[in-house]
Amino acid sequence: MSGMRRAQPRAHGAGALASSPWVVVATGVLVMVVLLIVALASYRSRGPAFEARPADPVPAYSLPGSGVTDRAPVAANLPEPVVPGLTPRRTDPLPVELPADVVGGDPSGGGGAVSSPPDGVVVPPDDGGTPPAPPAPQATPPAPPAPPSSPMTGRFSVRDSWNNEAFIGEVLLHNRDRVARPWTVRLVPPAGSRLVTSWVEGAPQGTPRMSGGVFTYTSGVNVAPGASVPLRFHFENTGGSIRPSRCTVDGVACSGL
Repeated sequence: MSGMRRAQPRAHGAGALASSPWVVVATGVLVMVVLLIVALASYRSRGPAFEARPADPVPAYSLPGSGVTDRAPVAANLPEPVVPGLTPRRTDPLPVELPADVVGGDPSGGGGAVSSPPDGVVVPPDDGGTPPAPPAPQATPPAPPAPPSSPMTGRFSVRDSWNNEAFIGEVLLHNRDRVARPWTVRLVPPAGSRLVTSWVEGAPQGTPRMSGGVFTYTSGVNVAPGASVPLRFHFENTGGSIRPSRCTVDGVACSGL
């Protein structure tokens, strides 16, 4: 019996597993399959509440006056959702900075309203320089030319007087023209005078008239070229004066006053 080999004792426990590596692999695969089954069962047990929800439909709006519903522009104009921690974008227009020469008052905000000039009026900028010069005054229109001098002349003289209360005066008319001409004498006697009579010496009579303190005599016949005609008149109540204040022949002043 001494020649027989003794049988080796078999390993038990961890030693048996270490001696068989395929057993470890099989055990790991089995564990993974079990975990996968448990995960699938847990996912299905949660119900339809966690299923994917369809996106909310985009509201449709009708554009005013067109009668057509347009989805894309309206959806594009809807405000974006606010994400926590982020500031939403501004939708109001940005302020426009005006030049300093347009804004009234203090440009830094010290007050003053912006005034718009009337239409068609250009407001020059105030650069603090020399103020504009005032407009040049308009030229005065020239005076109308004097009327041409009449060829008829007159010379006043006193023919007779009574204590400076009445007198007979004369205007000697002379025609310097080459043709016969009519004439008109205007005379302003002293204030308060009364015309007694008037006449043309040695010639047809004309038309006398006393109005507003002015004595007017219009010729009844033309004076021949180079000829002279005396016009005489009698005034009373002259108030101590025997000379008229004014005498003209066809607008030309008489001499002798």
